[in-house]
Amino acid sequence: MSSSKNNTSRGITATALLIAFLSILLHLVPGLSVAYASRAAAPDINARSAVLLDAETGQVLYSKNPDEKVAPASITKIMTVLLVVEHVAEGRISLDDIVTVSAAASLMGGSQVYLRHNEKVPVRELLAAAAIRSANDACFALAEYVAGNVDDFVALMNKRASELGMENTHFANPEGLDNPDHYTTTRDIAVMAREAVRHPEILGWTSTWIGKMRGGTYDLFNTNRLIVSYEGADGLKTGYTDQAGYCLAGTAKREDTRLIAVVMGAGSEKERVSETAKLLDYGFGCLERVQVVEAGAEVGTVNVPSAARREVPVAAQASISALVSKGTAAQVAVRIEPIKEELKAPIKKGQTVGQIVAVDAYGERIGITPAVAAEDVPRASLIVRFFRAIARLFSSLFRMG
Repeated sequence: MSSSKNNTSRGITATALLIAFLSILLHLVPGLSVAYASRAAAPDINARSAVLLDAETGQVLYSKNPDEKVAPASITKIMTVLLVVEHVAEGRISLDDIVTVSAAASLMGGSQVYLRHNEKVPVRELLAAAAIRSANDACFALAEYVAGNVDDFVALMNKRASELGMENTHFANPEGLDNPDHYTTTRDIAVMAREAVRHPEILGWTSTWIGKMRGGTYDLFNTNRLIVSYEGADGLKTGYTDQAGYCLAGTAKREDTRLIAVVMGAGSEKERVSETAKLLDYGFGCLERVQVVEAGAEVGTVNVPSAARREVPVAAQASISALVSKGTAAQVAVRIEPIKEELKAPIKKGQTVGQIVAVDAYGERIGITPAVAAEDVPRASLIVRFFRAIARLFSSLFRMG
């Protein structure tokens, strides 16, 4: 009996000592905590495809079938409104311009504000109708006004999509009615939405629950219930067709972080809101922003054999910030990836010598910026280069031996 008790006592003591040792070790060597860092659990999204994006950096925080081609429905209107607002910003048209509604625009079906043939409506009211009420007739009238006809406006939509890097998108109309040649992806929608939220006036419309037009006599009821049910939500656009299902490109901002959540092919109007909210909850609740490197900060060196100073100091051309799982910010690391071509001196300050890559605690890339030389470095003298070449030769011979 006493022997059994002694063995148990020794076992408990050994366990206690091991726990104490590990506790002390973890405090003394913080880097060991990387192995135990817990990745924030991603939500299970009940939709055909989904993406969560950091609006500041474009970092994709969550994705489900992000590159599957889908019908965009009225989420198309983000591009329509964006193009018109950009034309206003460039001075090509004005928000106060008066648009005379064509017969074709007045005959548009689906969601509408019942524009009448020859009705005269300011551009700003048509934009409000498109952004708030998702009015097809308003989009058609705007397209005709901006480009002269709808076909030319659609060409502008596709050109802008290409400029934004929306590689898997093709528009066939400005309002989003189903068409075999009218498709996009959830990733591309997030890219488009990121550009749209750069314009405060767009967010002004998309965050309005009940807008007005026709001199305040006609109410514009917003189709996006996210803006009244989710803290910080101020947009962006809903969509629905039989082919697309229920869709929502939502955005919300809390403190210094704006997120964009896109859900395509949800099962109901209620579900598209709840699934979008899940994505936003994940971003705001489980992730934190870390400033990885500041623009101009030196982060290391690259080897340039022909330079007077072989280890050339490297700086970040731009800042890198990213969202990472809470509790893992200390484990974010940076590395320098030199350009593939051999660098040759002289090296000029600001010359691109590679790229700086930020990596999270799980080894995933979370940010990239060009790596540039932090100072001028002249070419080494002929004698120095000669002796370096001899040293490299002997070094290679020893390795072979």
